[in-house]
Amino acid sequence: MRLPRMISVTLAGAAVLLPMAACSSEEPAPGQAPQAATAAPSDEPVESPPAHPFTGKPYDTLKPVLAVKIENTAAGKPQLGLKSADIVYVEQVEAGLTRLMAIFSSKLPAKVGPVRSARVSDLHIAPMFGKPAFSYSGAQTKMLPLIAEASLWDVGDTRNPGAYYREPGRFAPYNLFATTKQLLAKAPKASKAHDIGFTFGEAPAEGGVERKSYTVRWPAARFTFAWNEQRKLWMIWQDGKKDMAAEGGQLGAPTIVVQYTKTERSEFHDKNQSYTPLVHTTGKGSAIVLRDGKAFKARWERESEDTGTTFTTESGEPMNFAPGQVWVALASRKPVIP
Repeated sequence: MRLPRMISVTLAGAAVLLPMAACSSEEPAPGQAPQAATAAPSDEPVESPPAHPFTGKPYDTLKPVLAVKIENTAAGKPQLGLKSADIVYVEQVEAGLTRLMAIFSSKLPAKVGPVRSARVSDLHIAPMFGKPAFSYSGAQTKMLPLIAEASLWDVGDTRNPGAYYREPGRFAPYNLFATTKQLLAKAPKASKAHDIGFTFGEAPAEGGVERKSYTVRWPAARFTFAWNEQRKLWMIWQDGKKDMAAEGGQLGAPTIVVQYTKTERSEFHDKNQSYTPLVHTTGKGSAIVLRDGKAFKARWERESEDTGTTFTTESGEPMNFAPGQVWVALASRKPVIP
């Protein structure tokens, strides 16, 4: 390739100066190896990859949010897909039992379930994620207008029956599962993951108390989270039994948030006339954050339903979570009797 004229002249000039450079005092002594040239240090900061707003882990692109209502009694276990969830909410339902709402975005399992009916508390959590796709199986007739008005894309079994199937070897109603790609295909405008108030990083330097386990109780359910130092996870027990995944192994997460909330009687009830609790997730309250084998006292705040939930230490600093899956147990200090 022929060089431009200006560059050729410059190179020629450089050739004339080379003999003079050979006489420089930097010339190595006889027998001494020439010193390797070192590159000048760069002032450019090294950028770390962005952290996912739900898990604090690196990501390439932010994907749509899928929320799925999942059974949480012995009859519906083991559940499928929970290992892939970014966030898992534990909510109180009728008769003092609990049900889960799993939030998926960074990872999507092929199938998930058992899928169960929606509750009024779900409709107050969903707006934090914008307008996510919401998978559920039925709801009380009185609640259907509220679901239609809620900030979510309805991909339940009535609106999207092709995404659901009955799992062999299980009995109804605990055998309804869903194919996640088909769920999201019916919600092409579902909101993508965005900041919901969570922060991730190093644990606070002060305030943590070492704990081997922590137990949370509802009127008819009990969760115990036990620290596994080797796996760096809080392993999950429910009602004294290991909480196992259908994919294999025991469920566990690096961060458990016990968010103490106001829980009261709603206008809804089940067929046995047991009322449906309404779990308030807006406002302010106290929390316990479990991470790294320690329990930290914290405060939570959510100004409105379309804003995220922030967690801070007692001194007002951000209460960082450990990167990875987060379980949020929505508990009440005073048990609500059905």
